[in-house]
Amino acid sequence: MSDSLPKAALVHDHHDPEKGSHKRPGSALSTDSSADSVNIGLQIARESENEIKYRTCSWQKTAMLLFSEYICLAMVSFPWSFSVLGMVPGVIVTVTVAATCLYTSLILGRFCIKHPEMRDICDIGQYLFGGSQLAYNLTSIMFILNNVFIQALHVLTGAKYLNTVSNSAECSIVYGVITAVVCFIVSLPRTLNQMSGFGAFSAITMGIAVLLTMIFAGVQTHPFGYIAGQEPLVTAIPVAGTTFVSGMSAFLNITYTLVGQAAIPSFIAEMENPKDFPKALWAVTIAEVVTYTVCGAVVYHFVGNQYVEAPAFGSLTHTLKIIAFSFAVPTIIYLGSLYSSVSARFIFFRLFRESRHRHSNTWLGWGVWVGILATTWVFAFIIAEVIPFFSDMLSLMSSLFDGWFGFIFWAMAYFTMYPGNSKWAGPLRSAETLINYFFILLGAYITVAGTYTSIDSIILSYRAQAVGGVFTCASNAL
Repeated sequence: MSDSLPKAALVHDHHDPEKGSHKRPGSALSTDSSADSVNIGLQIARESENEIKYRTCSWQKTAMLLFSEYICLAMVSFPWSFSVLGMVPGVIVTVTVAATCLYTSLILGRFCIKHPEMRDICDIGQYLFGGSQLAYNLTSIMFILNNVFIQALHVLTGAKYLNTVSNSAECSIVYGVITAVVCFIVSLPRTLNQMSGFGAFSAITMGIAVLLTMIFAGVQTHPFGYIAGQEPLVTAIPVAGTTFVSGMSAFLNITYTLVGQAAIPSFIAEMENPKDFPKALWAVTIAEVVTYTVCGAVVYHFVGNQYVEAPAFGSLTHTLKIIAFSFAVPTIIYLGSLYSSVSARFIFFRLFRESRHRHSNTWLGWGVWVGILATTWVFAFIIAEVIPFFSDMLSLMSSLFDGWFGFIFWAMAYFTMYPGNSKWAGPLRSAETLINYFFILLGAYITVAGTYTSIDSIILSYRAQAVGGVFTCASNAL
């Protein structure tokens, strides 16, 4: 990398009152920690007189945001992944991917503390690629697409829920519109601090939904769709004939749920004390590993390969399905709204850099904020109607974005903190360096192989007529 200050710091330096205080890439560890604290303190002081204050999240509220992001609807697709991979590989993959995400997120946290002027992953992408404007633009496109795809998934799932619980013959498109409008309203608050309370509520209700799914899977007489004489088949390893495409799809399904680093820099940018971020991260990681593994294993044990669905609510009989699915509604609404808010924040901050509209309650500021949010939900609705499937959408999202945002970026961040020969200083540091080189290869593999298998899986699903049409009124109920 260049010895000069990257453009990311120059272009966005107005966020940081300590211009020029950052060392070049490669000397981040030499930056005095007290200087980092001073820079963050000055940012807080600068906005103390503003009507809208952004650096207001405690680590507890940040943990609520992380819980709402990770204790999410995708976790009830783990039984499907376990059915493809087998019980033992399913557990191993879950724990291993969670450990790698914990490690890379800790690197991310250290990097953000060293560079408090960077408010989102797009700033970081530009920095990691030597200040390249092209890198910034490409990262921005990937970031927005990643978030809008997640919003689309929640529009799709909201319509699926309304179709499942409704006895009417209402068009699925109408249900999609209803979901998008409700999510748009929830995404209106301007700061993450304001959204953290609902995030905690959605994580709790989602936890209840998962618990009920496990209980109901065990107490129901037979799984939904049961065929007499065909008892649920549960295997420790993949069944004979499992294809690379299905196995990779199951792996990507788990990876997508655990990789959430794209939004984390935006969370840290609104923390009062970013050094407390590891507390929030550890709390969430422990909870998610236990919850994901238990949910995947228990539900798969009771419903088996033949009757498993993604999401797993579909494996329950009708009444039990509605009860469990209903507790997931706050997450369906909130998590899509959170990603919409993060996207809108990125765009809004670029439009109103130092303008008073950014931190004041002006008509123009609120009008633009509402307009950005509305635009993201319009595009999310369109994507949801064009891609009307669940597990394949998870796999496609994972393959397109998670290789970069989950692995490659943070391995590169590691190398900026340990430049030159310092990355080989001792056996432990050398081993860590080799792991980060592996993460770059893993990210590249997920992007290439994952995209191929996801597209192939989608094609096979359409050939088997296993998904609905585009912009159709047909029910997509579980």
